[in-house]
Amino acid sequence: MDDVPDLPNNNSASKPSHSKPLEESGADSVPPDEPTATTDKGSSKAVSLPAADSTPNGAAMGIDGAPLADKASEEPTLPGKLKTLLIGKPHDLKDKTIFKNISLVAFLAWVGLGADGLSSTSYGPAEAFAFLGEEHRFLAIFLAVAIAATVFIISTCYIHIIEAFPSGGGGYLVASKLLGHRIGAVAGSALLIGYVLTITVSIVAAGDALFGLMGCFDSEWKIYAESAAIGLLIILNLRGVKESIQILLPIFLLFLLTHFALIIGALGWNVSEAGTLAGNIVKEVTTSYNNPEIGLLGILTMLMMAYSLSAGTYTGIEAVSNSLQVMREPRVATAQRTMRYMAWSLALVAGGLIVGYLLLDIHKSDTETLNLGLTRRFMQELGLSSHWFGSTFTWATLLSESALLFVAAQVGFIGGPRLLASMAQDSWMPRWFSNLSERLATQNGILLMGVVAMAALLSTNGDLLTLLIMYSINVFVTFSLSMIGMSRHWYALRGKHPLWRRRLALFMVGSVLCSVILVVTFCKNFHIGGWRTIVVTGTCVGLCFLIHRYYHRVGKSLRRLNETLGQVPTSGEPNTAEPDPNEPAAVILVGDYSGLGIHTMLNAIRFAPDHFKSFIFVSVGVIDTGNFKGSDAIDSLRAHCEDALRKYVDLGQGLGMASTSFMAIDTDAVDGLEECCLEIAKRFPKTTFFAGQLVFQKDTWLHRLLHNQTAFSLQRRLQWAGVPMVILPTRVR
Repeated sequence: MDDVPDLPNNNSASKPSHSKPLEESGADSVPPDEPTATTDKGSSKAVSLPAADSTPNGAAMGIDGAPLADKASEEPTLPGKLKTLLIGKPHDLKDKTIFKNISLVAFLAWVGLGADGLSSTSYGPAEAFAFLGEEHRFLAIFLAVAIAATVFIISTCYIHIIEAFPSGGGGYLVASKLLGHRIGAVAGSALLIGYVLTITVSIVAAGDALFGLMGCFDSEWKIYAESAAIGLLIILNLRGVKESIQILLPIFLLFLLTHFALIIGALGWNVSEAGTLAGNIVKEVTTSYNNPEIGLLGILTMLMMAYSLSAGTYTGIEAVSNSLQVMREPRVATAQRTMRYMAWSLALVAGGLIVGYLLLDIHKSDTETLNLGLTRRFMQELGLSSHWFGSTFTWATLLSESALLFVAAQVGFIGGPRLLASMAQDSWMPRWFSNLSERLATQNGILLMGVVAMAALLSTNGDLLTLLIMYSINVFVTFSLSMIGMSRHWYALRGKHPLWRRRLALFMVGSVLCSVILVVTFCKNFHIGGWRTIVVTGTCVGLCFLIHRYYHRVGKSLRRLNETLGQVPTSGEPNTAEPDPNEPAAVILVGDYSGLGIHTMLNAIRFAPDHFKSFIFVSVGVIDTGNFKGSDAIDSLRAHCEDALRKYVDLGQGLGMASTSFMAIDTDAVDGLEECCLEIAKRFPKTTFFAGQLVFQKDTWLHRLLHNQTAFSLQRRLQWAGVPMVILPTRVR
């Protein structure tokens, strides 16, 4: 690190000789510990600043003699107007109901997160049933029971995971806490790829269903329509979580109405055939069991192979435990209720469809899906196949199915950016992925998920089977690690918790079940999508370890700086005078109270010895996914920033400099700092702004990617406004 600059002496000329309180300067006095908010209604800024004075000629001037820029009076640009139209106006961070307005009750969470599992019934059960062929159709009843049981087992496990980890994080957090942070990075990487493929698989399946219904399955326009659908979802999610779900709510309800009517109607209309069907199943099982070429092993193998093809049916379960941040309080109860909604609806629809295929004798076709065949056969049995109601019901069922697949992609845009933000908080991903937009959505994560999902779509040319295999393998990697971690957790609690035996048995069953599905799916489909999974997920894991190693190395250097400058010696009485607007002042842009901020302050003194008579410390509390946990989050963040600024002010006063501080709360550091700095420049026209920036001997793309460029971005804005700003380097060796 850089050598520490010399400290100012209380008896030197650095001490102001005639500084006066603000009251004596003719300015409105606002004590720093009682700031006045100057927030405009409807803005996402919550700036704590004193009222700005004008210069004697009525306008604050920049160093070039031109008036300082006034952002409030600027006309919005065309891109700005378009952004507001598509994404919406910024949320007001002073509004105490923000979190309530963008959080989800159990029903809406079921819509947004449960759509993934329900939509997978459009292809998961059908693929599993079709694999049985004509000779082993009788196994479908066991397949339906197995799928429903698996849904309940995994969901029950995740209900207890939510209880054990109420802060959210899902499989990533479970694996990190219980199996170590390196295993957690593997689980997080697999789950992250799974969320990307959730978007792609859902959109591709929706395109297949919709274009197939219209009789143009092989149309070259299909992939363009699927790309446009991903782009539309990006825009919806940039508006915020709840708004996007409310838009898609009618689709979800229509799917439930049509599919439950189809399943209940088909099963109820043919209930008289249940006895005959049961007899045929017993007869065929007995025949296959006694056949030396098949036997029990052959039956189980066939059932397991078909069962493995239904792996995509369970992938949406993880999203609930990973998205507790968007749940309405009480979060744990809301998430558990959401999980129960999801489990029952998924089990009933998936199992009911398979039984319906068997009862109505539906066969695989090259011209229509099994669900379309089931719907048409049911309408035919009712005598409505040529009636307007039959046609309307068929179209409504298949259109809602296609639309729900579109809704299911929403899971990737809710859970994916949240997971990405959690990994960024733990230094496995670039830190800026935890930033929120003005609409309080994780915009960087949303954009990344959308772009990568579109890349997956184009690179595979929309091949559903390849995408589905990669999707299932990645999610079941996380499932397996989560179950193994929870098994280890309950084994460690043996004898200490009254329910340890029951919980251990549950998670042991879940571990074996998920591991078997993972191994069978991977081995059986290695040449289709298995090897792609190794390449893609392995690359993601490698990048995570590279990023984490880099942040760890830089963190060690910064800790040494904190230790060196943590206790700066001061002497004499503190200078408690207010900065004089007529005297030169150094405005120091700081974050948390740390060696980097102190280093910048001391370097500002060395930059212009004996010139500055006071310090003004400025900080912006940035709302991100790590601190936006509820309606009190902004107050807590404000208190944290005020505490850090108070320490800087105390240090500046202890060094003999008149000092004060100002702050803002924003979702973007550059926007918040720019507004603060322009207001301060109007009030203190003789200020020079200073910011610290980590610099490296060799500037690489990795440095630029992993470190924010706040100082350079702010410098460009302030210099355009006529405000001087200097970036002081902190060298990292």
